[in-house]
Amino acid sequence: MSWIRRISRLSSLEKEGFYRSLIPPSLYHRFGIDPLSLCNERGDKVARFFSPQGDSTCLVEVKLTGGEDPLYSIQLTDSNDFTQIDWDFMVVNDPSSPKFNTHIDLEGTDTLFGWASRNLPEEKRALEAGLFPGQVRKGMGLTGEVIGLLESFCRVFDIKSIRLEALFYHNAITYERHGFSYFSGYAQMKRIHELFQPGEQLFKKLDNSTPFRKPEFANTVRGRSWAIHDGILMEIDDDLLDEGWVSPVMYRMVGRPRGMVTFPDPTY
Repeated sequence: MSWIRRISRLSSLEKEGFYRSLIPPSLYHRFGIDPLSLCNERGDKVARFFSPQGDSTCLVEVKLTGGEDPLYSIQLTDSNDFTQIDWDFMVVNDPSSPKFNTHIDLEGTDTLFGWASRNLPEEKRALEAGLFPGQVRKGMGLTGEVIGLLESFCRVFDIKSIRLEALFYHNAITYERHGFSYFSGYAQMKRIHELFQPGEQLFKKLDNSTPFRKPEFANTVRGRSWAIHDGILMEIDDDLLDEGWVSPVMYRMVGRPRGMVTFPDPTY
């Protein structure tokens, strides 16, 4: 039986014992959270562990009392391969930073990270504030710390690899730099880098026609990611990119990181 499903059959206290290991220790000191009780200074428990009996998915969430958005959340799911685990998502929100409503459109409907619909005024504000596509607040630079926690979790259960889907271009580049390789999407990522070079098709599309297509965006991960989110891939003639952005599927071997680089020495 796969590991998340096995853990789900344990008592709530036992499940919490396993899944609290996925909470970044840096959050405890920064936000006054007791690492044993998982309570804030007021005595409110701020961590939640969602792992229903017999389910193959677990969700760990830290949300400050009165906070609008989770401070941190991570979801894992069993893979069909018992030696692999799926890292579904991680969300990190710095509560001290401004919030941008990129997650809902002008009618109040969920944009599904901007793939179902878009809130262009809020996206423009987020861009100008230095955020990446899909963010509602700035993050807190936890990716490396969380990957370390995931590796430790996997070693306990002899899980050999971590699999994920990189929803945005900038996600894929970040995971490359943390030792993830590609199951799929490597050729797409290489081609995107090539076509953002001076004189190439994507470079030429950065023509200031929208706030997300400034010429200087060719040189940065954030700029490219916003341009891709703005649909720039659909406007060129290239066999590899004829479907537009397709989220790459990536993996990291536990204890044996090996990144496949598509943007050498990137500037964010």
